[in-house]
Amino acid sequence: MNRFAPTELLIAALARQVRGLGHVAVGNASPIPGAAALLARALSGDAMVVSILGSQRHNPYTDGGRELFDCAGQGRLDAFFLGGGEIDGQANVNLVAVGERQAPQARFPGSFGSAYLYFVVPKVILFREEHSRRVLVPRVAFVSAPGCSAKGIHRTGGPAALVTGRCVFAFDRARGRFRLDSIHPGHDRAEIEAETGFEFDCLPEPAATEPPSDAELALIRGRVAGELAETYPRFAARTWNRAA
Repeated sequence: MNRFAPTELLIAALARQVRGLGHVAVGNASPIPGAAALLARALSGDAMVVSILGSQRHNPYTDGGRELFDCAGQGRLDAFFLGGGEIDGQANVNLVAVGERQAPQARFPGSFGSAYLYFVVPKVILFREEHSRRVLVPRVAFVSAPGCSAKGIHRTGGPAALVTGRCVFAFDRARGRFRLDSIHPGHDRAEIEAETGFEFDCLPEPAATEPPSDAELALIRGRVAGELAETYPRFAARTWNRAA
């Protein structure tokens, strides 16, 4: 097998979360999830629809997020990738700020349509490359999008997994908790426990995250890198030396 970069492992791990689905969407400023969606589409024989906001070539809509939200509300969006400045053990996401309201310690890009999509998209994949207690907290400072809802609240969507730079968590919606599903090469359970601010379930021997196959690497470095360069030219140039 070819050697792979950590970024390529994350792309492959995220792509496996959405393989076999019909329509996958990616928000703004998300090059790694974008590459993952494009990889999943390539592996599906182009049977998958991929919507990358901000892209000219990989977005079937002409009116920005509004058409995507309509599509999601009609039940025609199968998965969405969502990040967060903070993420807690109940899969709540903070995209606003940390600290005092008038003088926050840190500001994030804003909630946009995250709460709406979290409620209506069946499979939301949380992603944050940084895996630390600063990001994975006991309780988010502000709930931009709630991971769990009280009984009696109609909800067709929600979190399915959290992929970080160290591991993959699956989310148990019935219990409202994460479970450590696999650990990336070069990391271990003790490290993940030390760097995670919330409690999570874990098997006695967690699996190792499956590395990208030779076929996946060839697609990532070839077709996917070229397609992604249209939306994220700097990322593609820095990661694979690819131009738009």
